[in-house]
Amino acid sequence: MPTVSQFFGIIIRMYLRGEHNPPHFHAMYGDDEALIDIGNVDVLEGHLPRRALALVLEWAEEHRDALLENWELCRRKQLPNVIPPLE
Repeated sequence: MPTVSQFFGIIIRMYLRGEHNPPHFHAMYGDDEALIDIGNVDVLEGHLPRRALALVLEWAEEHRDALLENWELCRRKQLPNVIPPLE
């Protein structure tokens, strides 16, 4: 699973295979992981600590178009592009 971005100890990844809809990404922080819906920027499943989740959602809002482009790349089994971290 390629890393798309990394910031404040949070790792954002996307699978390179024909994933199930809706378009989403995986956010990891320590031992916690959440699947985040790209369309409505909401947690599909899993859990992140409150502060980490707030950072992930802020980042996802800023980069929604790039995340959707990466989703399409991954569906075609192509490497996703790196997306700038939250600063």
